[in-house]
Amino acid sequence: MPSLTYTDAMGGALERLRGVGFEYGPRFVNHAPMAAEALAYMGYADAVPAWVEHNLRTHTYYEVPGPRWAIDPADPDDWRPALGDFARVADWTGLFARELGLAPWPEVLARWWPRLLPGMSGVLTHGVIRTAHAVRALARAGDGPADRLLRDELAQGLGYWAARYASHTYGIRPGEEDPRTGRDAGAPDTGDGGGAAAALDGLVAEYAGAYAATPQRHPVPLIHSITGPAAVRLVVGHLPAAQRHVSYLVARDVSASMLGWFSAPAPPAPAVPRGLPDLTEVFATAAAIGDEHAIKLAEVAVRHHALAPDPRLAAAAHAANQGLARFRR
Repeated sequence: MPSLTYTDAMGGALERLRGVGFEYGPRFVNHAPMAAEALAYMGYADAVPAWVEHNLRTHTYYEVPGPRWAIDPADPDDWRPALGDFARVADWTGLFARELGLAPWPEVLARWWPRLLPGMSGVLTHGVIRTAHAVRALARAGDGPADRLLRDELAQGLGYWAARYASHTYGIRPGEEDPRTGRDAGAPDTGDGGGAAAALDGLVAEYAGAYAATPQRHPVPLIHSITGPAAVRLVVGHLPAAQRHVSYLVARDVSASMLGWFSAPAPPAPAVPRGLPDLTEVFATAAAIGDEHAIKLAEVAVRHHALAPDPRLAAAAHAANQGLARFRR
């Protein structure tokens, strides 16, 4: 039987996940589209169908709230009050489906990214993470039979982000592309997109080090201080230059806020962890564990090590694998 391609695996996963709710339990997030994309990206496309089926067997997702009334994207007095209202999630996803049916996805992304960016911290950054995986899938797949499913997945990611919007960044309002606030002191002026990308690389490594060095009651929550900025890094190259520096600033502030939320110390000085397995083994272990957080963090570690090698990346993913393997016993 021939191996699945990335696009085949994504198309099959998204078709199977069509209509599945955004959450289960006490506001736990549906990670299935994100983890499926990470597996396919890492060359595990053949594992995607079974992983998705297992996820659906072991999670009972809530039904999506029905649509209420259409949101007018041209009227800030209409769309701003709907931010953060999960009861409007079908209205938000409908808005983005319409927008993506009328304009290329990079144009829709550029229009809405600055509006949604201040709400990045909602549900521990899962809106921006789901959006980022959809963006990568669209960029890789191009025009083809899966394009409709991928555009719909981007609409789901953006819609969930809007519906769970929660702002924890000081002085940044929806629609501001490059604000300057009192918290910018000491932040590198990243200038062009390359600077913002490099700053995000450093941020991901910094919080990987914090995660690896921090004893935790539960291995999952602080992972998002890494995967949140990594998601922004995945998208930043597709954004207009004017939106890139502020994307770094918001990602930096959200990750810093998480340390307080989870009573974690400030990131330690860079250290060189020793005795770590190589990243190929780290990802293989994550895939074998099967936990969506382990898979996504290990993929981030592999991707970012290729961009800017740093042993803290493998240390964080290895620590998450160890913690999640114990937690799932």
